[in-house]
Amino acid sequence: MVRAANPELTTAQLAEHTGLSAGTLRMWESRHGFPQPSRLPGGHRRYARADVDRIHEVLRWREQGLSLPAAIERVRNRRAPVAASVFAGLRRRRAELAPTILPKPAVQALSRAIEDEYCAQGAGGVLLGSFQRERFYRAAQRRWREMARTADLAIALADFAVPSDPADGPVEVPVGRRHPLAREWAVLISGAGVQACLAAWEQPSDDEVPDARRRFEVVWSFEPDVVTDAVEVAEQLLSPLDVGVARRLRAARERVHADTDPASALRYGGAVAHRMVGYLGEIVSRPLRDSDPLGGLRRR
Repeated sequence: MVRAANPELTTAQLAEHTGLSAGTLRMWESRHGFPQPSRLPGGHRRYARADVDRIHEVLRWREQGLSLPAAIERVRNRRAPVAASVFAGLRRRRAELAPTILPKPAVQALSRAIEDEYCAQGAGGVLLGSFQRERFYRAAQRRWREMARTADLAIALADFAVPSDPADGPVEVPVGRRHPLAREWAVLISGAGVQACLAAWEQPSDDEVPDARRRFEVVWSFEPDVVTDAVEVAEQLLSPLDVGVARRLRAARERVHADTDPASALRYGGAVAHRMVGYLGEIVSRPLRDSDPLGGLRRR
């Protein structure tokens, strides 16, 4: 859903206009990511006046027999334009996420930290990775197969020649070379006690550059609401690529929402952040060379 440019209503005012209690509105937001407020610096929610109409529309669909998740999804899909990529969708929904420009080895370290902590906890839930090229996925395939062993659903996006649903690994969804996802690196993990997302788009370069010097604009978060947004964007992007996998992702996402434990997700985020610092530290501590792609990162 597109965040309104001019949010005006407090939670109490939105409750008054819609007839729902403030507790119900917060429950809808926590479980379904709807409605989606902006936040003041102090953390207080603010809603657009258009949210009143959206909530009334949900209530009308409920009166016609739709479940709450189905009614919200119908309103959201009808009104929200589909983002070009996970990164683009997160930046649209979460303007507060500040992107960082990093070379490929640093993005690898951040991704590895998210993945390793997931494996360490043996968690379930949803996994999704966007690898750009099939050869990048094949290099990580053994690792992702291990991660998929405990997941409810694991999905890999790359320029695969054909779709595949192997019994011992992630579902492989082909992405065309001209699709914006073909420039994107993403790792999404959403489970009852594990919430993390990283999305990055590769900056174009004038010349052919060594693999280690490729640069990405990166955002990441461990906040359950942000991860929910990322998974919803991924679901929208999957629909035209493989509608069956998109439906499986929606079903898995709804199960995760029902079981989400914010306290456990916070602990997981802290553990991942600790790994990130350690893994980046290993890179930065290597001997500095003139050709080192992390030279600029070390000097900051």
